[in-house]
Formats: sequence, C-alpha cells, structure tokens
Amino acid sequence: MKEVGYMILAIILIILFIPAMIVGTAKRGQVKVDSGEGIDISGSVIVGDENKEEKSKEEESKEKDNKDKLNIGKDEEPCIKVFIHSENKTVYMPLEEYIRGVLCGEMPAEFEVEALKAQAVAARTYAVTRMKEFGSKGCQRGEDADICTDSTHCQAWISKEKRMESWGALNGQKYWDKVTKAINDTKGQILTFDSVPVMYPLYFSTSSGKTENSEDIFKSNEPYLKSVVSPYEKEAPKFASKVTFTTNDFIKKFADSQYKIKLDKSNIKSQVKVLSRTEGGSVKSIKVGSSTLSGTSVRSILKLNSANFTIEFGKNDVTLSVSGYGHGVGMSQWGANGMAKQGKNYKEILKHYYKGTDIKTIKDVYGSKAK
Repeated sequence: MKEVGYMILAIILIILFIPAMIVGTAKRGQVKVDSGEGIDISGSVIVGDENKEEKSKEEESKEKDNKDKLNIGKDEEPCIKVFIHSENKTVYMPLEEYIRGVLCGEMPAEFEVEALKAQAVAARTYAVTRMKEFGSKGCQRGEDADICTDSTHCQAWISKEKRMESWGALNGQKYWDKVTKAINDTKGQILTFDSVPVMYPLYFSTSSGKTENSEDIFKSNEPYLKSVVSPYEKEAPKFASKVTFTTNDFIKKFADSQYKIKLDKSNIKSQVKVLSRTEGGSVKSIKVGSSTLSGTSVRSILKLNSANFTIEFGKNDVTLSVSGYGHGVGMSQWGANGMAKQGKNYKEILKHYYKGTDIKTIKDVYGSKAK
C-alpha cells in the first residue's frame, strides 16, 4: 500500500511541476531575446515568428524616425547625415551637434568666444549649403551623406569624447561649456549674400596681414571673398616660417612633381623667378625652368605653409621664407581671434572677412522647407 501511495504522490508531483518547468523555460528564453544578448534556438522557438514581426515594426519605426530627423519640426532643428571617414560610416546627428564637433576640430577652444561664434556661423553655413534637405547634392565621399569629416574635403569634426580626452580633466568641461555657448548663442544662424546662402564661407588659419581674393587662389570669383587687411596675426605660431632645401633636393622636388621640370644646378638662380603677386601678397605666378607655375602649385610641391613666400639661393642650398598658414581666402582664424581681443563681436568679425554679407537664420532663408 505504501508503494502505491508513493506512486500516486509521484504522479501528482509530476503533474504539478511540468507546467511550471515549461513556463520557467519560456521566460528564460524571452529574457535572453529581449535583453539583446543574442537569440539561441530555444529563444527563437519559444518566441516564434511573432517576435520577428514586432522586430520588423521596430526597425521600420527607427527608419521613419531617422528620416523625420532630417526635417525641421516646429521645435526641432534639422539633422545632417555625416560620413565619419575615420570609421567609414554615415550617421545622423542634429545639425548643432555636428557644428559643435566642427568647432572642436577647426578652432582652438582657447580662442575668444566671439571668434568661436564667428567660426560656428561659418561652419554652419558650409554645412547647410551641402545638405540634400535644402537642395544640395551632398558629399560624394560617403554613401548618401550630406558632408564628411575629412578636413581636406569638407570640414574637420571630432567627437565630444575624443576632444574631452585631449583637453584633459583640468580644462575639458570649461572648454566644452565655452564651445557650447558659442553654438547656442548663434543657433541656426548662417551667412547670406543678396539673401542667398553663402556657398563658400572659406576660412583658414593665419594670414600674412592681408587675406586673398578668391579668384587669385581658386577659379571661382566670389564677391564676398575679397582681400581685406588682417592685422592681428603676429602672435600666431605659424605667422612666419622658413624651409631650407639642399640645392639637389630642391631640384629633385620639381623633377619628381607632375610637371617633371628639369633645373640646372650650376645656374639655378636664373631659372627660378617670381613673375607676379596677388593683392594679398602671395605668389601668383612663378617661372621654374621652362614652366610657369602658380604659387599654390609650388606650395604643394614644396609643402609650404602658404603661397606667400620669398626665395633665397645659397651656395649649396635654397631657403624659402613663408608668411601665413593656409590658402588665405575668407576668414583668418587667428585674425578673428585678434579682432575679438580688440572687442569686436562675431557679427563684426564675419562682416569684415566676408564682404557684403548678412547673418540670417536657416528658417528665414529656407522658409517652408525649414518648417
């Protein structure tokens, strides 16, 4: 009788515990899927196709959200598609977040806040005029991107994490707050000329005391990119520089260039002559051997800081004295900082370097497109 009793008890226990075991297993499978730790066989069997449908809807919702971010809502800012070239990926981010990263990458945070504001407006103008949302073709470097982070192609950009790390614990938060203030105080503002957004709000590091006309350096003749005095440059670390080559190295540089220019070492001084200079002081044209080159071409061949240079021929060497750093067109960043130190605000700085321009908001310029 005892054995029969034990058997009946065992059957009752089995009947009671099997459903609990099934439910417990199902819950473990559900947690594993939802937690994002990966889907194993048990999880996928328990959850089944229903979870796939929910996941699909979630993905569709995210895609819709990403598309919606490109528009400017009533209380929202536009978002921009940025190709992060160092990571080989395109990401969405709010426009002002992107400009903050450009400011971190393009101008020292030690600069005066009014100079940072001027840089923010110039960088925002460049970005907006490249956005497909506002009629541009975008950037060809990244798939379906508006702009890229390659400074040789678009604008430099650096993430908050990397910039805070480079600033260090002592100055990180202070500089971040300073950059954020420059962004917030100019939010949505861009440069216009004749009520049209400025397509080429160019900027560079350091002038030689005067900026360049765009047509003297580039092919484009832009009315707002004209030569202006920029007197506050001498404290810039690359205001003046010198580069010395042995005569043999100097000759080899031109022989190895795309121009394949041959120079005679015995009479080199007579073979190199500056023919003309720009209004800003850079070499416009220079004779090198039998070829006539632009100053910017020589700058590229010799890797000089700018095209504003003089040449001195020694017995066995050639020395180039260089003024300024960068192409020289548009806003000088060190000049802007100098103006800010003199009490000029960002609007005065921008109007000085970009002749005839006005500052308007994105919404003012693009109207209904900006909602």
